Amino acid sequence: MLTRKQLELLDFIQKRMVRDGVPPSFDEMKDALDLRSKSGIHRLITALEERGFIRRLPHRARALEVLKLPEAMEKPGFSPRVIEGDRTDPPKGAMKVSEVHALELPVMGRIAAGVPIEAISEVSHHVAVPGSMLSGRGQHYALEVKGDSMIEAGINDGDIVVIREQTIADNGDIVVALVEGHEATLKRYRRKGGMIALEAANPAYETRVLPEDQVKVQGRLVGLIRSY
Repeated sequence: MLTRKQLELLDFIQKRMVRDGVPPSFDEMKDALDLRSKSGIHRLITALEERGFIRRLPHRARALEVLKLPEAMEKPGFSPRVIEGDRTDPPKGAMKVSEVHALELPVMGRIAAGVPIEAISEVSHHVAVPGSMLSGRGQHYALEVKGDSMIEAGINDGDIVVIREQTIADNGDIVVALVEGHEATLKRYRRKGGMIALEAANPAYETRVLPEDQVKVQGRLVGLIRSY
């Protein structure tokens, strides 16, 4: 059985090949499925290929061939259905979707999880966040992660991190830090006397140690959203 996204992609590829004679580009597939990045399309393509529905042809542009379609897609008026899966008991503590309260947070541009980038101050768009993700009182905002320096903390390039505004942090917190008044970065915070260490979670990046007057905490990580 295929997932909803796999069915949607296979249906889109088949219709474009019937219409144009060639499969769509990865950018067109990403836009059609409303995915954030082409890596999600690569995963769907791999899954469809492993299940024998498509084949990638070597050394050719847009090298996809549809080998077969699910029986349902061969019927007129087909539209993909959501696969409900088996009816096992939900995990302990799981919430029903209808009971989850969501709030919209501003996404304040991109934050570097790598080499610091310019400080972020403008809203690029908004994202819906489960209310249970927002810790305590205070203002929250979201940032899109750029880079891989926090990958061993489970934070990948392209993820959305949810940040609670605050100016103090405990050792070990992952924070948004403003460095020297103009660079913003996402790192693990540690205070050592009058110095602040901003630690990466990737051995390819060095820890930055700065005088405390050059580092201003702007918020603490409280949640993460990932699109597939």
